[in-house]
Amino acid sequence: MEAVSENQMIVSVADASMMKELKRAISLMRGVAKVTIPRRKKLSAYELSMRDLKEGRVYEYESLDDLIKEIEG
Repeated sequence: MEAVSENQMIVSVADASMMKELKRAISLMRGVAKVTIPRRKKLSAYELSMRDLKEGRVYEYESLDDLIKEIEG
């Protein structure tokens, strides 16, 4: 019996809510052996903070009073 090699295709999806429907649609196509959606690792609070820092989502204030004024509007 001849060995069958599996070819893979990676699809990037912008709208995560479509994943279930896309998985179903792709699995219905002829020749598709398996559709796998990898699970994302949940980031810790520290990892989320480091991502914010890296992406520039950080704010600096001269004092706590300045921060409170900003929050109050």
